[in-house]
Amino acid sequence: MNNKIVALILVCCAVAATGCMGLAENVLPQQRTTPAGYSTGGNWQGIALEKALDSSPAPVPTMKPSSFVPGSGIETKIIKTAQVTIEVKDVTASADALKALAVQKSGYLSSSNIQKGYNNRLSATVIIRIPQSEFEGVMENVKSVGTVKSVSTQGEDVTEEYVDLVARKTAYQNQLEAYNRIMAKGDKVEDILKIQQQIERVQVELDRIEGRMRYLNNRIDLSTITVNLQEPEPVGGEAGHSFISAINDGIAGFFGMIDAMIVLVLTFLPLILIGAGAYGIYRWKKGKKPVASISVPGQGEIK
Repeated sequence: MNNKIVALILVCCAVAATGCMGLAENVLPQQRTTPAGYSTGGNWQGIALEKALDSSPAPVPTMKPSSFVPGSGIETKIIKTAQVTIEVKDVTASADALKALAVQKSGYLSSSNIQKGYNNRLSATVIIRIPQSEFEGVMENVKSVGTVKSVSTQGEDVTEEYVDLVARKTAYQNQLEAYNRIMAKGDKVEDILKIQQQIERVQVELDRIEGRMRYLNNRIDLSTITVNLQEPEPVGGEAGHSFISAINDGIAGFFGMIDAMIVLVLTFLPLILIGAGAYGIYRWKKGKKPVASISVPGQGEIK
C-alpha cells in the first residue's frame, strides 16, 4: 500500500513539473525552495512525501521580455489616461454634460468636485471612466465643451506584466492540482497537514495574482479622463476693478502698519528699558561728583 502511494506522489510531481515547463518556450523556473520546518521522517513514505513537497512548489516562471508577445495569445495591453483643462462659462452645467457623455458611451462618472474660489469664481474637477474603444471620440467631445487650455494623454504598456501574470497563474494552478491529488491519497495526519500548508500558500499567491489581473483589466478596459473646468477670469483681473476693494485694501494696510509698529515696539521694549535705566544711573552718578575748584590769579578760587 505504501509503495502505491509513493508511486502516485512521484507521478503527480512529474505531472506538475511538466505543466510548469510547458507554459511557454522561454519560461525560466526560479530557484527551488524547501518549505521551512520540514524534517525527514522515520519511514520511507514520509521521506518520499517530503521530497515531493520540496520539489513540487518550486517553479514560478518569469517571461523573457524579448519573446513574450509572439505566441502568447494575448493582445497588447495599454492603459490610456488623459488630463484636460477647459475654460467654460457654466461650470455646473459643463460637469453635468460630462457625466451624461460618460453614461452615453457606456462609462460612468468616477468623481466630481465643484468648488467656489475668490470672488465666487467656480471651478471643478470631473473624472470619467469610458471604454477604451471610445477614448478618441470622447476626447473630441470633451474638448468641445469649452475653450481648451491644456491637454495631456498617456499610454502605459503593461503587456509584459500581464503575460508574466498569466504564466505564473498557470504554474500555481498546476501546483495546486498536484497537491490536491496528493491530499486525496494521504492517510497520515502529519503528511496531510504539510500538504495543506502548501495548498494554502499556493492559494494565497493565486489570489494575489488574480487580484492584480482584475485591477489591470479594469484600467485597460476603461480609460480614465480627468477634466479640470474653470470659469474665465473677469475683465480687469481676477476680481475686476473696484474702488470699494481699493479703499478696503488701504484701510487693511493702515491697520496692518499699526500692528507691525506695536509688534516692533513690544519686541524692543526690554532693550529700551535697559538703555533708559543705564542712562539714568549714568546721570545720577555724574550729578554726585564734587565740582573742581579753579584758581584764577587776582580773584581767588572759583568753584
